[in-house]
Amino acid sequence: MVEPAGADVVGPAVAADQPDALADQVRGHRGQSSKATPVGAVAKFAAAGKASAKKDLALQAIAYGDVYVARVAMGADPHQTLTAFREAEAFDGPSLVIAYSHCIAHGIEMKNGLDQQYRAVASGHWPLVRYDPAVRSSGGNPFQLDSPRPRIPLEEYVYNELRYRMLRNADPAEAERLLGLAQEAVDQRWQTYEEMATRGADRFAADPRRTR
Repeated sequence: MVEPAGADVVGPAVAADQPDALADQVRGHRGQSSKATPVGAVAKFAAAGKASAKKDLALQAIAYGDVYVARVAMGADPHQTLTAFREAEAFDGPSLVIAYSHCIAHGIEMKNGLDQQYRAVASGHWPLVRYDPAVRSSGGNPFQLDSPRPRIPLEEYVYNELRYRMLRNADPAEAERLLGLAQEAVDQRWQTYEEMATRGADRFAADPRRTR
């Protein structure tokens, strides 16, 4: 399953960080840019660069309280990816694994796709996380932040992709402005995730399902 604007997930599923053809077609009729497009990227209905922040599908799913959620990137941490899939399969309920999937539409050399995945994580654009409601039920913190703090600036990730370089070539000033907004969004999200990683169990939504 690729990453749509919103989908009901029953059982283990995988969402990839790629455009979804059907969702894009629906948005195309509305003249609406994808909420999955990152800030500063050039895309359909965002020819001047996407200015609004990308949705956080992981946080949306975590809010339900009864969904196993993970964000993974094989090129950055294959062990964490394998662990997430094993936990998702074992979880007694719906599971969502959001996997970074490099794409030719991003404007990269596909042979370097795993390296670009590493940069996505190292820059903080793609934090690796796992959320297990079963841990919350046993009194522990269900949110695990698996990647270290960002260690390269966001521009080292984004300007490896044509969808960002197009705007920098066409309008350098606007590209710089949007890059600043994107970096702020990365920093703010990281602060949120670090805070979540220190919470007590009672600060996360309880699993609303009846005990079976």
